[in-house]
Amino acid sequence: MSIPVVSVVGKSNSGKTRFICGLLPELKRRGYKVATIKHDVHGFDIDKPGKDTWKHSQAGADTVVISSPQKVAMIEKVVQELTMDEVIDKIRGVDIIISEGYKGNPKPKIEIFRSSVHKEPLCSETDNLLAIVSDVSPDLGVPVFATDDYIAVVNLIEKKFLQR
Repeated sequence: MSIPVVSVVGKSNSGKTRFICGLLPELKRRGYKVATIKHDVHGFDIDKPGKDTWKHSQAGADTVVISSPQKVAMIEKVVQELTMDEVIDKIRGVDIIISEGYKGNPKPKIEIFRSSVHKEPLCSETDNLLAIVSDVSPDLGVPVFATDDYIAVVNLIEKKFLQR
């Protein structure tokens, strides 16, 4: 059985990260194991120059894994960007995956929309939109939640994807 994925999307500076950071404690409080995926269109570098993992990569390693008693991280060089599904395939042992970004993916989406930052929502009814989180109530045929109503949004996620 595949892990359910919900994408939190929205235009730049809409509050996607803040909203995900509000959802996570409520999902954890209810006993769920959660993975997150952050899509970064600009690229990123978590390997610090001079550190051992950086040295391994510089010496030619295509994949570098660092492991400790508390966590593990893998840095894998890719020839081209992985699709969302390819990234998802690397994740195991969780009940749900929450992604940030990946606006064009076909997964169920929760859009964060703040009227003070943008003129109109990013998604339409044809974008597999699950809900809108907003300071206004756009009529897109899906539930609309307040920007801090994490409990209600987790209730919706639980009902749709996590019924045990």
